[in-house]
Amino acid sequence: MIHEVDEVLKSLLKSGALTGSGIDVAFEAPTRDWAARRNAPVVNSYLYDIREDVGRRQRGQMPVRDQDDVVVKRRRPPRWFRLSYLVTAWTKTPQDEHRLLSAVLATLLPHEALAPSELPESLGALGLSVPLTVAGVHTESRSLAEIWSALGGELKPSLDLVVTVPFPAFPDYEAGPPVTEGATVLVGGLEGDPPMSTGRSHRPHQVAAARAARRKALGRKDATDRRTGRQ
Repeated sequence: MIHEVDEVLKSLLKSGALTGSGIDVAFEAPTRDWAARRNAPVVNSYLYDIREDVGRRQRGQMPVRDQDDVVVKRRRPPRWFRLSYLVTAWTKTPQDEHRLLSAVLATLLPHEALAPSELPESLGALGLSVPLTVAGVHTESRSLAEIWSALGGELKPSLDLVVTVPFPAFPDYEAGPPVTEGATVLVGGLEGDPPMSTGRSHRPHQVAAARAARRKALGRKDATDRRTGRQ
C-alpha cells in the first residue's frame, strides 16, 4: 500500500507546474550524506510518520458485489492510515529552492482528494477517494525541528504532505446465495380441512384475519342449519 502511494505521489509531483521540467523525485531520507551525493535539482518526499486515523475507524461489514450487483462476499471496513511526507526542494541556491517549492505547492493544491480512477488497482478497487492535505497544521507528536535533528541536517523550508489511505481489512467472508423467490405460508384448515397453500407470502396479521373470517362464515352456516331444522 505504501509503495503504491509513493508511485502516485511521484506521478503527481512530476505533473502540473513541473511538467517537462526534468526534476527528479526522491523518497530517501534527506541526510547530509544524501545531500552531498546529489548533483541535480530534486524534490525529496521523505515519509517520516505512519499512524492510523482512528476517527475514520468503522465497525460491521461491507458488501462486495459482482458485475450483476449481487452480493458475493462481505468484508470488514478498511482501516485508514495517515502517511506524512516531508517535501523539500534541493538546488544550488535558496531562490531556486523556493521557486521549486512554489511549483510543488501549485501542483498539489488542486488535488484535495484522489478519485479511485487515479489510484493503483488495489487501492482503486475499494472505490474510495484518498484525501490529501498539504502545508496543514502540524499536529503530530514530533515537531519538524526534531525530525531534522534526527536526520542530522540543518532545518530547511518544507511542505508537510499528509495522504490518508484505506488499507483493506482481511479476511473476506463468503455470502450466501441471493433470495430469488418469495416465502409461501401454509394456512391450516379448520374442522379437518387439509392445509391450503396461499401461493404467496402473507404477514402474520393477514393470516390471522383470514382465519377469523373463515370461523365467522362457518358460524353463520351453523346458525342457518339450526333454524332450518326447527322449521
